[in-house]
Amino acid sequence: MGKIIAIANQKGGVGKTTTSVNLAASLGVLEKKVLLIDADPQANATSGLGIDVESVAIGTYQILEHSNIPSEAVVQSTSPNVDVIPAHIDLVAIEIELVDKENREYMLREALKDIRNHYDYILIDCAPSLGLLTLNALTAADSVIIPIQCEYFALEGLGKLLNTVKSVQKIHNPALDIEGMLLTMYDSRLRLSNQVVEEVQKHFNDMVFKTIIQRNVKLSEAPSFGESIINFDATSKGAINYLSLAEEVIKKNS
Repeated sequence: MGKIIAIANQKGGVGKTTTSVNLAASLGVLEKKVLLIDADPQANATSGLGIDVESVAIGTYQILEHSNIPSEAVVQSTSPNVDVIPAHIDLVAIEIELVDKENREYMLREALKDIRNHYDYILIDCAPSLGLLTLNALTAADSVIIPIQCEYFALEGLGKLLNTVKSVQKIHNPALDIEGMLLTMYDSRLRLSNQVVEEVQKHFNDMVFKTIIQRNVKLSEAPSFGESIINFDATSKGAINYLSLAEEVIKKNS
């Protein structure tokens, strides 16, 4: 049975989509069968893997609406062994449309029941909010990866996210686990970056991944070519970091 991992943080710009796309590609290169679900209306994970967002007819919106089954939404990506359930801007409306529905937090979990056996890993790229979309992802997931940017405001809002995870564990998904906290955008030359790493490791020790994602120009360039960092430049620091993270995830789950 495939492991479902949500990649979540209500702060924007911390590396959620970069991590979703490149962890999926790295797991694929390591011969794991991966499904990436884009649960962010901005649809950056969709375009980041070479899928034209405008051409998406069936995606995450239809899955959450239960008007289509996941297998009808699956698209092959530019990365080996990686399939995508794409997003479209119409996903913005789902929060309002689900409000009155019964069991609205369980829509994604229900939808994924039939497809999870087809993959080793299912990654969910969450929106930068703690709304119904993220709640659905956390309720469907077995665990959550929390990217933390090595910046001044890194720990701000982390408590809020951890409280949300706790309440999901309590009410909707007792089995939800924290896969790990991932330090991103690290620059070894900056004292601040090193302080954030120290703080996070001191407070959360074993919950923090050993792999740290370094700041890397190639990582920023790859999405504009619709490619993961592995396809774009496999020798770059970013590719090496994400392959290391994928190995850590596999080892943890073996």
